[in-house]
Amino acid sequence: MPAYAVLTVRVDDPNTYNEYASRTPPIVDKYGGKFLTRGGEVDTIEGEPFNDRLVILEFPSKQAIHDFFSDPEYQAAAEIRKGASSEARILAINGVSAL
Repeated sequence: MPAYAVLTVRVDDPNTYNEYASRTPPIVDKYGGKFLTRGGEVDTIEGEPFNDRLVILEFPSKQAIHDFFSDPEYQAAAEIRKGASSEARILAINGVSAL
């Protein structure tokens, strides 16, 4: 069953953040992941307006998500992200089987 990583990031330095973003695709591939969304305009349907970056990735399992975020190569890239942003949230959730 697939699992999903959902990231929200408040980007303060877009140029530095782009360096982080350029390093992640090969690491995502390494763990069987794929980007479903990667930034872009988010429409707020209900609640407070959302102005941060939203990324959704699909992985083969929740374990693959944990392995990806623990990978030393990703951790090095994450240091760049942390320097370019003031707030981030990373969530992992299992998908549901077809109804």
